[in-house]
Amino acid sequence: MSRESPSTESRSRIPVTLVTGFLGSGKTTLINAALRSPELAKTVVVVNEFGEVGLDHKLFTRSSDSVVVLENGCLCCTVRSDLVGTLNSLFHSRQAGEIPFFDNVVIETSGLAEPGPVLQAFLSEPTLDGLYRVASVLTLVDAVNWRGTSEEHDESVRQVALADRIRVTKLDLAEGDRDEAEAGIRRALRGLNPSAEIGLVDWTSASVAKLLSSKGFDAADPKADPRPWLNVEAHLDSGESHSDACGHDHHGHDHSLHHHEPHSHFNHLRDRAIESFVLTREAPLSRDELQFLLDGIAQNLGSGLLRVKGLVNIAEEPGRPAVIQGAQHLLHTMTWLDQWPDSDHRTQVVFITQGIPRANLKDVIDLLDRVSARTFKARAKGRQAMEQSKSAAREP
Repeated sequence: MSRESPSTESRSRIPVTLVTGFLGSGKTTLINAALRSPELAKTVVVVNEFGEVGLDHKLFTRSSDSVVVLENGCLCCTVRSDLVGTLNSLFHSRQAGEIPFFDNVVIETSGLAEPGPVLQAFLSEPTLDGLYRVASVLTLVDAVNWRGTSEEHDESVRQVALADRIRVTKLDLAEGDRDEAEAGIRRALRGLNPSAEIGLVDWTSASVAKLLSSKGFDAADPKADPRPWLNVEAHLDSGESHSDACGHDHHGHDHSLHHHEPHSHFNHLRDRAIESFVLTREAPLSRDELQFLLDGIAQNLGSGLLRVKGLVNIAEEPGRPAVIQGAQHLLHTMTWLDQWPDSDHRTQVVFITQGIPRANLKDVIDLLDRVSARTFKARAKGRQAMEQSKSAAREP
């Protein structure tokens, strides 16, 4: 296998797929299927322990104490101590030619862990952010045990809420009519995550390889299309549409709040209070106003804020939308697209939250909206008055 790294690929951030799901959901089976796939020859699969995925019969050669090369050329690696150190080491070993070239990474997270902190690591660690990007969060859901798991373990609910793709496993073992069971669990999952792609898992090697090699949306690519990643329509269509929910129109800033609730058949999930809402602004925001709003939202929602992603019309950058994203209270530095993907130039930011009643969300956004409008209107008037004063002083 060639160890040469094409210059175009080496300059691009490497896409990463996070595989999450509660204990027993099928992550190990999925990873084993991935390790057998020839389509993943240029992939690194990062697992917690080699023993958990039974690699003995697939071992081809050992590159180091923590990396093995499999028969199909795929690399398998254990997390030594921390994920950041592991991924940095892999990248530099690749560049030095110490391990075969790879252009894709799959990370299996612990069944008891939620993906939020891992997402944070990719957003907050500068060296990691410069080398890798999260292309997709894939969550596996055990159809047999999902109801009990979601009732007892908050982590499983957040795993679903933060997913870009959800795959249901063990449906053939579920009690009762299979079609009814599938429809029921789809409703429950859709209630928690209206924008995720939901389907049944296909264990064939080629299908698993396709699932784990998605390029996703690269916010650092100025020509990328953010619409599938943002998927605002799914959040707006998932529940009640509250036009101008806060009852105000501050200087052209039409503020809409959209909310979804799980299907009544799964009322136990309402206690988990996973909610999403879309902040929509008609008029451009200044950089300072955007920062004020996002800081205020993060501070007021605290740990209840799970994920943020959006496309923003910045007044100082006409025709050039900003992409923002964040995990929990951490917001990533803005990146920029060359142009808007369509004729809709409104600011639209999706927030995914947990444990925050909708009425409280409305109150927080309403207050911040009013304070922001007043504050920045006053600042604009102050700057205008100062400029007029300077101009008058310069006149003879």
